[in-house]
Amino acid sequence: VQLQASGGGLVQTGGSLKLSCTASGRTSNWYAMGWFRQAPGKEREFVAAISWTGISTYASDSVKGRFSCSRDNAKNTVYLQMNNLKPEDTAIYYCASDPAGISGLRYSPDYWGQGTLVTVSS
Repeated sequence: VQLQASGGGLVQTGGSLKLSCTASGRTSNWYAMGWFRQAPGKEREFVAAISWTGISTYASDSVKGRFSCSRDNAKNTVYLQMNNLKPEDTAIYYCASDPAGISGLRYSPDYWGQGTLVTVSS
């Protein structure tokens, strides 16, 4: 499975961005998909994920209420809508996928995409 993320960029505090991640190769719509991020000098952390049905979502406390995951299985694509962005959201964002559902993805996803940089200016 190959994951290609896009949509990063520079945005002001309070602004919005929408990241996309498209899966290719040995894809399966029953994989959970989600996002991690790594800020400069910090460890990579889980951000949000969505089940293969799209019914279940989970977000970390730091982004809950501001970020949301959605997916379009016809396009093998997952999205991360980021609203009310803050400077502390500045990071490289990575998409990930796992057949074991959200619980598997949160702790050790099987597949990773390359990162896309999000910079939030104050």
